[in-house]
Amino acid sequence: MVGHQNTIYEATAPAAMYVAGILTHPAAVNPRPYRNVPIRAALLNWLASTAYDASDEIVGRTEQYFPGFLAPGTIVASFRDLRPMLYRAVSPFLRDNHEDVREAAVIAGLILAEHPVLAEHRDHLAVHARATLDTSGDEPNRRVARKTLEAWGHEVPAPDPFTEGPWGWGPHSDGRGCLEPPF
Repeated sequence: MVGHQNTIYEATAPAAMYVAGILTHPAAVNPRPYRNVPIRAALLNWLASTAYDASDEIVGRTEQYFPGFLAPGTIVASFRDLRPMLYRAVSPFLRDNHEDVREAAVIAGLILAEHPVLAEHRDHLAVHARATLDTSGDEPNRRVARKTLEAWGHEVPAPDPFTEGPWGWGPHSDGRGCLEPPF
């Protein structure tokens, strides 16, 4: 197993290094089956998700209940040590031409930049985080950008007020309820 429910396994680090290594492969620009999103965006999203599983927030919560969880030499500590290498693999895509690739790289970069060695990149990443706040329709990505900017001491506009829409209306809905047939 590579990852499940915010858990970093022994296989997670080698899998992350492999994914980081294939980001530049020419096939990574091909669209995912049944979606018009490059495979590279999916790979970057996986790296972001996995990095989040080892983020300060998640590790801090886990450490409360399992002291020693982050001790040197543990699987999680070893994975967290890879963050500078993973950032080097992600950073070339911060200015990618494809919006989905670019946004996935920004989110991965923001999460990876928690590592103290990467602090020098935070001002540059803050510009990308602001762009994500301005242009992204993906609320979880906007939340990552907002929380990161706040953590780094940047002024952040207040989040848009939550407005609850009617049930059955969503990004892929035609307005019918979820139990109605699509005809």
